[in-house]
Amino acid sequence: MEELGIFILSFLFMFILYQILIVAPAKKNKKKKKNKDPVEVLYLVAKYKLNLKKVNYNQLLQIVALTSSFDIALIVSLILLFSNFIVRLIVGIVAMISIIMISYHLVYLFYKKKGMIGNE
Repeated sequence: MEELGIFILSFLFMFILYQILIVAPAKKNKKKKKNKDPVEVLYLVAKYKLNLKKVNYNQLLQIVALTSSFDIALIVSLILLFSNFIVRLIVGIVAMISIIMISYHLVYLFYKKKGMIGNE
């Protein structure tokens, strides 16, 4: 039960931080027509050819914030299951890479289904 509480608190904390530090500045930059997209958006555009002209940018920022917050909370929860520092470090690195790759692939599939990838 304690793990669930840590997961929820981590998720909420990271989501609030994302809203303040990533989403709000990205919205301001979009209004000022500056091309300073968050790295997650750049990753989706570069790897999966997400068409930003077809995408609701505010919705994309919220999806990125939710996805990244969930990923971080899940990784924190996994790390706390172990007591050895070296094991935590190894689990953290492996979990971080694999969870982020999987979650952003799911975001890609969501936008692919909506027809917002490439020239679809």
